[in-house]
Amino acid sequence: MVAVTPEMLLRAYGLGIFPMAESRDDPRLFWVDPDTRGVIPLDAFHLSRRLARRVRSGIFEPRIDSDFSGVIQACAEPRPGHPETWINDQIVALYAALFERGHVHTVECWREGSLVGGLYGVSLRGAFFGESMFSRESDASKVALVHLVDHLRDRGFRLLDVQFLTPHLETLGAIEVSRADYQNLLRDALDVDARF
Repeated sequence: MVAVTPEMLLRAYGLGIFPMAESRDDPRLFWVDPDTRGVIPLDAFHLSRRLARRVRSGIFEPRIDSDFSGVIQACAEPRPGHPETWINDQIVALYAALFERGHVHTVECWREGSLVGGLYGVSLRGAFFGESMFSRESDASKVALVHLVDHLRDRGFRLLDVQFLTPHLETLGAIEVSRADYQNLLRDALDVDARF
């Protein structure tokens, strides 16, 4: 078994594939190249009135890249309906290495000094690959996503990859595209020299 390196991981994202583990206790990784892919078109992000009010309320303090370890560990915690995680120790180590190199980023929601929601993902030129999100308070992960979308738009990103379409993401404007269409979107995004 070949050990996955941070450089190999970045090359994989550039080809449109990403790693997962079967469980937190499984030390092995496998590569995923789905037939269809979930993406959020940055110009079609759906911000409901209720969520817009939640963002404007200022109940959550948004931060970027202030607690990578806290975010990835929270994303790996069991949650209702998902007692098992695909984030194992190797994934944590690989993404921590990419965080140190400026290719992994977090968007966090804090309240009264506590991390209550957020997400992390990989940035590569004009593409951002969302990996996982968590919420300890209602709407915290959605508010983090709103801040991510604004951040990506401001910096000229072209692609927000969310891997798989879920009902939750669909309410925010996520769509499903074929592998061929995804590869076209990815090529277009990788031609852009955007900086997170």
